Amino acid sequence: MFGAMDAPPHAAPLAPPVTVRWQWSRMADLTAAEIYAALAARQQVFAVEQHCAFLDADGCDLFAWHLLGWVNDRTAPELATYLRVLDPGCKFAEPSIGRVLTLTPHRGTGLGRVVMREGIARTRSVWPGQPIRIAAQQRLVAFYADLGFRAASSPYDEDGIAHVDMLLAAA
Repeated sequence: MFGAMDAPPHAAPLAPPVTVRWQWSRMADLTAAEIYAALAARQQVFAVEQHCAFLDADGCDLFAWHLLGWVNDRTAPELATYLRVLDPGCKFAEPSIGRVLTLTPHRGTGLGRVVMREGIARTRSVWPGQPIRIAAQQRLVAFYADLGFRAASSPYDEDGIAHVDMLLAAA
């Protein structure tokens, strides 16, 4: 499931107006506050904004790399963007990227494209020579196609939203 992205599918990539501190962690290495920030962001985007009633705690977080993109506000770091990269065999045979989101104050900045590029680079470095699979919301197919993904399934319903599996060929 992919969350609210930040730009129309064919919009020119923009540079985020803020400096992002990237944090790659396995679940066991995240602090309670970091886990809370990630789960709260996922709930905000997927459950509240997209009105999806689904089990977000799907058992795969323990078999994932979590990418948190932090920006500094005046008082403390704030989570701006997030995704997770699942180990091969957890959801798909290939490594997969999912739970991609950009929080409302940071949408329209190009940060969605940037977090996906970070996710792709990490996935390729951890599992070189393997393709990457995603379950993309159908409305975002062009966005992911611009990043090199190609449709690998017919559309299907997931939690009331049309999705399409997409595959990025091995580098």
